[in-house]
Amino acid sequence: MNRSLGHELGALLRLAAPLISAQLAHALMIFTDTLMMAMLGPQQLAGGALGATCYFIFSIFCTGVIAAVGSLVAIRHGAGDPGAVTRLMRNGLWLAISLGIVSALCLNALGPLLPHLGQDPAAASQALEFLRPLSLALPGYLCFMALRGFTSAIGYPGPVMAISIVGTVANFVINYALVKGWFGLPSLGLAGIGMTTALVSSAMALALALYILISPTYQHYQLRAGLGRPQRAEMRALLRLGLPIGGTYAAEQGLFTFATLCMGALGSVQLAAHQIAIQTVALAFIVPQGLSYAVTFRVGLHYGAERLHLSRLSGHLGMILGASLMLLFALLFWLLPEWIIGLFLDRHDPAFAEIVALAVSLLAIAAWFELFDGLQSIAMGAIRGLNDGRTTLLIGLTGYWCIGAPLAWLLAFPLGWGAPGVWWGLAAGLAVTATGLVLGFEWKLRQMSWRRTGSRATPASSDQLA
Repeated sequence: MNRSLGHELGALLRLAAPLISAQLAHALMIFTDTLMMAMLGPQQLAGGALGATCYFIFSIFCTGVIAAVGSLVAIRHGAGDPGAVTRLMRNGLWLAISLGIVSALCLNALGPLLPHLGQDPAAASQALEFLRPLSLALPGYLCFMALRGFTSAIGYPGPVMAISIVGTVANFVINYALVKGWFGLPSLGLAGIGMTTALVSSAMALALALYILISPTYQHYQLRAGLGRPQRAEMRALLRLGLPIGGTYAAEQGLFTFATLCMGALGSVQLAAHQIAIQTVALAFIVPQGLSYAVTFRVGLHYGAERLHLSRLSGHLGMILGASLMLLFALLFWLLPEWIIGLFLDRHDPAFAEIVALAVSLLAIAAWFELFDGLQSIAMGAIRGLNDGRTTLLIGLTGYWCIGAPLAWLLAFPLGWGAPGVWWGLAAGLAVTATGLVLGFEWKLRQMSWRRTGSRATPASSDQLA
């Protein structure tokens, strides 16, 4: 058992480190775009932020759907079925391109409607300027995520990390060159930032695809053969798992959007303090998010190979590791809140005194729910590794929208707790979700163990996954 523990921990860490690095690189790309918007001016920053919010709504759902590629590939890889892995990969690319095109069309249709949705006309105009080229990033980005899920699920996440880092650097350099007019390039404003993101996202997908096609590591997977047409069984399997995952991602993001709206209703000081605290939490969340993907792939690998005891071990190790790392962040939030806030603004400036004081209190609450935030992400990934997205969706909707959102509103407004009340509501929602997902993982494993003990059934084949 000790040998299995050490081996599984090592495998999990080797898989998680590159995936966490890739998540960090993606976060830095988003930060770079925001920085460039700020360099253009306050009006461009406001319009760009509005456009980025619209883009993120579609992106987060589509990313969840495409996450099914890696989950199912891990299961079939564990079952020793390279043919099914290949078919899932091909159809994952078809799904990514289809979702990307549909989402891009929706985003372009949404832009002109923004002034009619209560948004400032000037900001809406700037948002549309940013969204038009940015929407073209979705097909490439989703293809990259599908390819990333494939290569990581079969145990080769290194190329994902390398290409993500190069893409982040390229995004910064090209953006900066366009903003500053280097090398005689025209200053394209927000359109240039959106165009750069679209080009870099597409180039990253192309680079990863070429690497997979050329490298002998993937010679067992004939990805080019049969790529010309989607296959109904695999597409149905991907959607069956992917749509609930996308819904779960959207529900969680919706909770935090609801919290932001509550803060806006409380006042500008509350909203500013909330933005600082939530950005800090989002940066810390990169670690369990990357670890969650690794847990999905390891649990799925063992599930496909009929090693449920190792699926349980991998899930438990991921949860323990994630909780331990998030406790370190919690201590940082608790012990050094003013130093963290100083990374965003001058905490010694009297003009920011109210914001700093409130942000300190919010980070103290965040220290309590960081554990649950990380735990729910990793437990969600573990359940996905068992080819189940519906359980995560049901538990997520219950925790986020039956507990978290109503309690945040109740504490903030009727009970008069204000901004801290919103965050205590978030904490309660995340705690309920985390607890439910951990118990859900155990319940799924026991259910599968009983079923296999009775029938000695094997994991479903590719055709049966639907």
